[in-house]
Amino acid sequence: MMIPEEIIIRKIRYIRGVKVILDSDLAEMYGVETKRLKEQVKRNISRFPSHFMFELTKEEYLVLRSQFATLKQGAHSKYLPYAFSEHGVLMLSNVLRSEVAIQVSIRIIDVFVKMREMMSTQKDILHKIEYLENQLSDHSKEIQYVFSMVKQLLIQEKNVRGVNKIIKA
Repeated sequence: MMIPEEIIIRKIRYIRGVKVILDSDLAEMYGVETKRLKEQVKRNISRFPSHFMFELTKEEYLVLRSQFATLKQGAHSKYLPYAFSEHGVLMLSNVLRSEVAIQVSIRIIDVFVKMREMMSTQKDILHKIEYLENQLSDHSKEIQYVFSMVKQLLIQEKNVRGVNKIIKA
């Protein structure tokens, strides 16, 4: 089952500063009910430390629901959703043990890795831009100095010409 990268990316959210996918979105991609996914997680809760998976607070869920039209009240479980990090997604494939879960998890992990690489590339580009800005700033000061020296020379020459005119007169 090849899920398009764009669909996976749209399901990734930033919550508590972590890239996560909600249980209902994972269940949809795995082709299982959210309830069944949560049951498997609860049976294997020791495999899901807080940096692999956490339950959203009521406030987080309300904010999420208000931000995304897809999270309408009543359309999801009456329980607060679980949010799974990249590592939690990987662990889910071990817990669910279906071929679909394994293939979907691999696809999701590939997308997480690609996003991380893109973010790293963007950081590198930002560092290079900052470096160039600093270089330009340094050169700008040097150029300003050269211009000020040229102005002083022009002013001195103008004064010398003025003095020469007075002397010749």
